[in-house]
Amino acid sequence: MKIEQVPKQISSFIIPEPSGQMYYRCLNCNERFGIEHLLYTCPNCGGVLLLYSEGNKALSMLSGEEWKKIFDYRKLLNYPPLQGIFLFYEFIAPVIPLSSIIYLGEAHTPIVKASPKLRDIIGMDFYFKYEGLNPSASFKDRGMACALSYIKYLSEKKGLKDIIAICASTGDTSASAALYSAYLGDNIKSVVILPAGKVTSQQLSQPLGHGAVVLEVPGVFDDCMKIVEFLSERYNVALLNSKNSWRILGQETFSFEIAQAFEYDMKDKAVVVPIGNAGNITAVMSGFLKFYKAGIIEDLPKIIGVQSEHADPVFRYYEQEEGKRKFIPVKVKPSVAQAAMIGNPVSMPRVIELVEEYDNITGKRRFYVVQVKEQEIMDCMIVANRNGNIVCTQGGESLAGLIRAKEKGYVSNSDIAILNSTAHMLKFISFQQMYFEDSFPPEFEVKPKDELKNQPIRIVPEKDRSNYGEFIKDVAEKIAKILDLKEDVCQHQKTTRLP
Repeated sequence: MKIEQVPKQISSFIIPEPSGQMYYRCLNCNERFGIEHLLYTCPNCGGVLLLYSEGNKALSMLSGEEWKKIFDYRKLLNYPPLQGIFLFYEFIAPVIPLSSIIYLGEAHTPIVKASPKLRDIIGMDFYFKYEGLNPSASFKDRGMACALSYIKYLSEKKGLKDIIAICASTGDTSASAALYSAYLGDNIKSVVILPAGKVTSQQLSQPLGHGAVVLEVPGVFDDCMKIVEFLSERYNVALLNSKNSWRILGQETFSFEIAQAFEYDMKDKAVVVPIGNAGNITAVMSGFLKFYKAGIIEDLPKIIGVQSEHADPVFRYYEQEEGKRKFIPVKVKPSVAQAAMIGNPVSMPRVIELVEEYDNITGKRRFYVVQVKEQEIMDCMIVANRNGNIVCTQGGESLAGLIRAKEKGYVSNSDIAILNSTAHMLKFISFQQMYFEDSFPPEFEVKPKDELKNQPIRIVPEKDRSNYGEFIKDVAEKIAKILDLKEDVCQHQKTTRLP
């Protein structure tokens, strides 16, 4: 579609211009700060920050119905800056010029209905949002597209050179940060700090392939996060973890896309998300709240956060009596859902702030957290993939979380659930192999079920390849016996040729 084909009443809003201003707000002391510098924590009290915008002309002029039309028409345009997360420009970062926006094919991932058999197993309608179809094969690209677009804008505005972009990661963040940094060229260098031995070989290969400096340190993700926080507080580096509020803005588009896919009808919907460092679930709530306040959606969906019992500080927090809750970090144990293996999530203050607003705005509970076992995560991943879906370990965690939420009555058979499969299954294929081979170390507490195991069957021919015809016959007959094939007698009868 061309811009000339857009209805006149909204055509002037289709290609947006920067408008208004943005600011950081500290969730602890409520102080506001400008965006002229990258901030990760409050300069006054060290509290966690969130980004807000104000004064955008379009936001004050347009109704929810008009926004729906703008988003739907923008999706039809062949205009790169608006093809990714910035299709929702005014609700993300409406101060960044379109010329500074980076688009690598991220966002607008498909929402695919679970296979009929899998829906029968679970007993309700539900979908997977395949975030593994982003450029670096995970949802992290949403946040990186926003964070690196802002860094590009800031560097152009201030003439910054030789930027060091640094992150801690269990794999997905590092892959995304390295990809987007490499795209920006020599002016930015990507540095990644990983917990040694706790990242799959597939994930490790990504930042290496994009030319990042990869540093492996002993410990777990929480240790790596403390190291990059120390560096970002004392040295001139750009932190790219979700402590960077620009990351949260980009990830809010996960919610926007779900709303658009369901024609902005969020009634009876439940969105299931692994919690991990809590940045993504923060973004999901924030995104739906923005659309609700703008009149784009009339209902807030239920949000189901999921944590493994090997890393469950948010679950433990919300299990406490309301009014007496105290957040206590936990020591994590090995988890197949590596991105969720975080005992002290950076975005926990954001979660607490947004959950209160999310539940209060409609006067009823809409946010829940469930705990699942490692065994359930792996079983769910294998079952989902066996039934024709594309599910990583975190996607398995989401499916296990949906089952638990049903058991607890948080969702009903009449609800429609959308599960976040955060990355491509191939990034975690080593866990599937460990499941099939029954080779999980005992600390994972995963024992494969025989009916879910799958291994190749080696054919040992009795005939030599020197007589090739006999060799083929021998191998084919052995395969036919394994598959219990019945001979097709029609193949031995003459067929009548049509004139």
